[in-house]
Formats: sequence, C-alpha cells, structure tokens
Amino acid sequence: MNYEQLAKEIVQGVGGEKNVVSLVHCATRLRFSLKDLSKADKAKLEKTDGIITVKESGGQFQVVIGNKVPEVYNAIGQVSNILSDSKTEEKAQGGKKGIGAVVDVISSIFAPLLGVMAGAGILKGLLLIFSNFHWLEKTDTTYIILYAAADSLFYFLPLLLAVTTARKFGGNIFTALTIAGALVYPTIIQLKTDGTDTHFFGIPVVMMSYSSTVIPIILAIIVMSKLEKFCNRVIHESVKNFITPLISLVVMLPLTLIVFGPIGVYVGNAIADGLLAAFSFSPLLAGAILGASWQLLVIFGVHWGLVPVFINNIAVYGKDGIKPAATASVFAQTGAAFGVMLRTKNKKLRTLAGSATLSALFGITEPAVYGVTLPLKRPFIAGLVGGAVGGAIIGQAGTQAFASGAPGLLTLPIFYGPGGQGFPGLIIGIVASFLISAVLAYVLGFKDPVEEDNKTEVPAESVAPVNGDSDKVSEKALSPLSGTVVALSEVPDPAFSSEAMGKGVAIEPTSGRVVAPFDGTITVAFKKKHALAVVSDSGAEVLVHVGIDTVKLNGEHFTSHIKEGDRVTAGQLLLEFDLEKIREAGYPTVTPVIVTNTFDYTDVLPLQQGQVKEQQELLQIVGNDKEAEAS
Repeated sequence: MNYEQLAKEIVQGVGGEKNVVSLVHCATRLRFSLKDLSKADKAKLEKTDGIITVKESGGQFQVVIGNKVPEVYNAIGQVSNILSDSKTEEKAQGGKKGIGAVVDVISSIFAPLLGVMAGAGILKGLLLIFSNFHWLEKTDTTYIILYAAADSLFYFLPLLLAVTTARKFGGNIFTALTIAGALVYPTIIQLKTDGTDTHFFGIPVVMMSYSSTVIPIILAIIVMSKLEKFCNRVIHESVKNFITPLISLVVMLPLTLIVFGPIGVYVGNAIADGLLAAFSFSPLLAGAILGASWQLLVIFGVHWGLVPVFINNIAVYGKDGIKPAATASVFAQTGAAFGVMLRTKNKKLRTLAGSATLSALFGITEPAVYGVTLPLKRPFIAGLVGGAVGGAIIGQAGTQAFASGAPGLLTLPIFYGPGGQGFPGLIIGIVASFLISAVLAYVLGFKDPVEEDNKTEVPAESVAPVNGDSDKVSEKALSPLSGTVVALSEVPDPAFSSEAMGKGVAIEPTSGRVVAPFDGTITVAFKKKHALAVVSDSGAEVLVHVGIDTVKLNGEHFTSHIKEGDRVTAGQLLLEFDLEKIREAGYPTVTPVIVTNTFDYTDVLPLQQGQVKEQQELLQIVGNDKEAEAS
C-alpha cells in the first residue's frame, strides 16, 4: 500500500484540508470532524484502494482503513497540516451545532439502552400474543411476573435516561438517579392521581405523570450537570462533595416539576400529535414517505430524533402508529442486499451481501446499507422504492407498535396487539418491501466489481490473494482473553460485524487481560491502548480491539505492557484494562478478535463456543500448504 498516495486521496476526498476541523484515529478508522459534509466525496472514497468503507455516525465522517490506519494517519500528517491543526476529539464534538449537536446528544443518551429495550420489547410483544390467544391470562401470576420484567424498563425509563444523560453531560449519576426517582416517587404520583392542588412555596405546580416519559428528565439532567459544574467551581473543596448534591436536589426537583416537566410533556405530546395527524390525514401517503425515508434518516443519523416520539406515544397512548412503517424500510434494504447476492459474480461481494442480508433480517442494517446497497447506488434506490410500497401498505393497514425494539424478525411480536388488528398488514408490507427491493435490485443491476476489475489493469503485487490462492501455512490462534465467545455479526459496529475487517470472533470478557495469541511480533500498539495487532512468525495478523468506540477513553482504564516491534510469546500479558469502569463509562466491552489478512488464507474457523479461557485454542487459520492439509 502506498500510504502517501492514499493519504492524498483521502484528504482530497474529505473536501481538502480547509474542510477538516479535526482528525483522530482508532484501531480501524480515521475519524474526521468536517466543516461541511457535502464537500466530502463518499462514493469516490469507497472506491479507493485501501479503504474498506466510509460511514457517517455521531457527527463524524469515518473512513475505515483496517489495522494499517496508524500508517495512513501518519501519512496524512506528512502530506498536509491537518494533524498539527487538529483539536482533540472532545473539542471537535463540542463544536457541533444545530441538528448535528441534537443528534449527537440523542444518540448518546439512547444508544446504551437499545439492547435491553429490544429484549424487553420482544418479551412484552410475546406476552400480548399469549394474552390475546388466552395462553396466559393477565391475572396469572406467571404473566404478572413476566410482565413486570418486560414493563419495568419503560415504567422506570426516567431513571435509565438519567444515567445516560448524566454520563453524556458529565453530571453526578447518583444525583441524577435521585432526581429521576423523585419524579416516580409514590407520593408524587399520588398528587397527580388525586388531582391535589399542589404548590411549592406558593408557586403553583402542574402535576404530570412522569413514568415512561423522555423529555422532562433529559432537560432536567442537562441543567443539573451545568449547575453541578458551577457549584464545584465556587464551593470549597472540603464541603463540595455533599453541598453540591444538596443544592442540586433542592433546586432541580422543584424546577423540574414546575418548568421542565410540563414543558417536556407538552412538547413531546405536540410532536407526537403532529405526526399522528399526518397518519390520520393519509396513512397510505405518510406510511410511504416514512417507509422510503427511514434508511436515509439512519444514514444521516437524524432518525434518533424520532426515537423519543415512538417511546412517548407508547407511554401516553399505549401504542404507536408511526414506527411500523419504518419496519418496511429495514426489510426493503434487506431485500436489496439479497438481490445483489443473487446477481453479483464477485465472490467477495456475494459473501458480504449474504452475511449482510442475514444480519439485516434481525434489524442490523448497517452492513447491508454501508457495505452493499449504498456503494452500488441502484440497489439502495431499489430499497427506497420497496420501502415506500411496504410502508404504504403498513400505514393503510393501521398497524401499531405496542412496545419498543429495533425492527427485525425477532421483534415482530411487538406489533401484535389486541385481536391482531393491523398485524396481517405488517406481514404483507414487509414481504412486499423485501420482494420488490430484491427484484428491482436484480433487474436494475449495478456496476459489478468483477466487471470493473476486468477493465482495470492492477499490478499483480497489489492484488490481495483470494481464498485458495494463498501460500500461507495453517496455524491456530489461542484466545487472548477469558470470556464468552460471540459471533462477529452480533458486534454493534458494521466494520466488524460485516467481516469487512476480516474473519474471526468476538469475546465478551470476564477479566481485564489480553495475552498474546501466539509467538510473534507486535505490529500495532495504539497510543490510546484500547487495541493492538500482532503478527505470528508464519504471517497471520490478529487484531484485538477491546470494546467498541473505546478510543474515546483516550487510554483511561487501560495499561499497556508492550510497544510496537516487541517480540512476544504465546500467553504473554500484553494489555490490562478495568472492565467495570469501561462499562460504567457507557461503552460496550465486547472485543473483536479478527484475522485482518483473512484473504491471504483459505478460511478462518472458530474453534470455541460459549465460555473460553486464555490460551485455549480459539481460531483455526486455514492455509493451503500441503503439509498442513496432510495433517
């Protein structure tokens, strides 16, 4: 790889030096903060040799390189002044304005809850089905226990949002939880239920119901975080640890009940009413628009703006008629990726499209969109058309969502309400969106990479070996961590889950240690200590990336015991990390362990399921050497 040439193409592709606010890198990608995203040529960058994919997320323009990202980052510093002018990532994010800032806040607050929200939503949907078919009666204690597990997240949602909002804005989590707890405190709820004329030192208080609400607690904790920082600056060190929380509680709870609560509830209801009015005016048209546009909203990250609306509708009305149409968009892009898989003659693209189709069926559309349909353009457009048709059918059927959860096969029960009304329309809509998108993607076609490769002369030494053409020897990689083996497809990052970075597995660690998977040499030891790469003596390159987005911790909670170029032996301690503190900071700790030069080998096969311990055999890296085959 010519790093200098690639660096020049990347700088040009992001709109030039003057368009870059800041640049940082993690273990796999360059993270740009750009002044004007419209100046970036995403399509051109994705076609550039050396770039795996490009994605926009959280206000960042991310160029996924792989484990050679430090070399490309350094090369950018040599061909431009970007690195000398770059601010830290935190300052760059602090400079976001307008819709970018709003999206960043909402995504940071809700993203940590999506997994458990989906699980609780599925359980709630299944209980609705069991109740409708009288398999379980609502008076049964079994039903009551399971319903408590399903509904508690939504009932106590203000407490969970208090935690994530406090983390986002640097507030005291326990003070935030106390304020949120007061909003759902039994006597406060009773004041609303009884219609008691409520005053606070003579100031009238409009009592609202805060269970399952979203906006009031977010507004309250944002202001609380600002108040805490002010108090900590002006109060003496010896007493601020208890005086600051005291002031926060005394000021913020009345302020929330008097101001933020009513405003938040009224604003949330007004937005919901507006969207519901659009569906009431023409459910077919509104469903078509949302079905077509949802994945566009996802690409730009602004779909987060509708997440509070969905939750608010379910909390206030017990159901939501907006979200079901978005489900059509998910299955439409799934169908488009499936159409690509059927038509392409490129083995790598067929494999990618197949795995992306499977993950998209369960609601994870990033690999399908970023890795397949969007780069090929026409399949993405096919998905928009299919989404519009499916959304129109679902909207006209009046389908409702009765719980929260990411749209996918597993979450279909959340759309099954009393009597199953609207549910057949949902099934017809998602089937139509899938089939129409698949057929259109196949018929309209696209510029197959096979055809492009045939038209372009590429130096032989620059072509990565394909499966079966490598002369690498077979070997095994030992597990660098103890924990639970997780499929890469379940990792919440498309660069890993799509296997664009290479094949392997992920491990949910149970201890904070990373050891060497074999005898070899450290090729990458990141300054922020969250990841490392080691190459074996026979040439297998393994990347261990502790957690997702942990680069943002800037090395905090990590201790590295190696540097680049070090010789290591299997089982040698390479890295330590504080597992609990990383989780407390709100970052997933699932750790991809991947062979980054997968295409130098015939295959990479997992050897373990379930629990795994350090130095147990984890991956079989299959070469095509005769000696290995004979053994």
